[in-house]
Amino acid sequence: MASSSPSPPSYLTHLPLHPSHQGESEKRVEDDESRVPIHIVTAATQLPVEFLEPSPQSKLVIGFDCEGVDLCRKGTLCVMQLAFPDAVYLVDAIEGGEELIIACKPALESNYITKVIHDCKRDSEALYFQFGIKLNNAVDTQIAYSLIEEQEGRKRLRDDYISFVGLLADPRYCGISYDEKEEVRVLLRQDPKFWTHRPLSEQMIRAAADDVRFLLYIYRQMMEKLNERSLWYLAVHGALYCRCFCLNSNNFADWPSLPSIPVDNLNADGNDLEEEILSVLDIPQGKMGLVIGKRGATILSIKRSCNAEILTGGPKGPPDKVFIIGPVKEVRKAEAMIRGRILDI
Repeated sequence: MASSSPSPPSYLTHLPLHPSHQGESEKRVEDDESRVPIHIVTAATQLPVEFLEPSPQSKLVIGFDCEGVDLCRKGTLCVMQLAFPDAVYLVDAIEGGEELIIACKPALESNYITKVIHDCKRDSEALYFQFGIKLNNAVDTQIAYSLIEEQEGRKRLRDDYISFVGLLADPRYCGISYDEKEEVRVLLRQDPKFWTHRPLSEQMIRAAADDVRFLLYIYRQMMEKLNERSLWYLAVHGALYCRCFCLNSNNFADWPSLPSIPVDNLNADGNDLEEEILSVLDIPQGKMGLVIGKRGATILSIKRSCNAEILTGGPKGPPDKVFIIGPVKEVRKAEAMIRGRILDI
C-alpha cells in the first residue's frame, strides 16, 4: 500500500496470516513471512494516501485502537493505532498534535474504511468531544463475539462482555496468551501518565502494536461465522456503541443514519428483526445507588429481566445517566423498571 512518505521503521511486528483455504492450519505468528513494519507517525504525510483520502474505489479494512490517559471526553488521547495488512501505524497525538488527528477525521468518519476495534465506546467519546470526530463504520469485535455465541446457542446477557485478552485466548480466534497486557496494566497503575512519555519506548511501541495487530485476523475469522442476520445487528450495535457516550443536544441528528432493517427482514427463523435504539435516562442526583443496588444486585436484576444492554458512565462519567441499547420494547421495559426503582423509596 502506497504511503506519502513513511518514516523508516525502527521496529517490526508479526501479523497472523489468514489460512489460504479451509482446513489449513493457522500460520504461526512468529513466521518471518508475517513480519511487517511499525511506523511512528508525527505528520499526516506519513500515512497512506488511501487512508487520508477515502474513496469507494479503494475501500479498506483496518485494525483500530486508541491509548491515552483516562481516555474519555476529558482524558488525553496519546496514540492512535492503525493496523493495515502490510504495516502498523502508531499515530502520535502528543507529537503530532490536534492537526494530525484532524487529518484522520475523513477516514474515521468514512463508510469506505471499516475500523475493526474491541470496545469502541470510550475511544469514540474521546474523538467526538476532543476533536469533533464521529467514529463511523466500526466493527466491534466485542459485539461480534456475543452475536456468534448467540448464533451457536450459547446465551449471554447483552453486556456480558469478552475482554480483549479473553478474545485472543479463545482458540476459535487466536488461541494465544497476552501476558504483556497485564504488565502494561501494572505500569499504568504505577504511572497513569505512562502513554504521555516521549520518546515512545520500545515497550510502549510493542504494547500499542499488540493491541491492533491481531484485529484483522480476528475480523476475518468472525466474518466467516456471522450470518446475515447477525451482520445487521453487528452494524447497528456498532453504530450505537460509537454514539453511546457522545451526548449532544440534537439527539445525534448530525451523526450518520443507523442501518435500516433489510427489506427481506432476514427472518428465516421466524423471528422478525426489530428496530434497535439508544436511550439515555437522566437519574436524579443521589439516586444512582437505588438503580445499581447493593453490590450491583438491582441493575443486574433489571438486565436479566430485559433483553437490553444497560450501561452507566461509572467513574469516567457522564454521571447520573443510564444508557440503554436494545429493541424498542425491551428498552422501554428497562426504562420503566429503572424509573420504578428511583421512586421505590
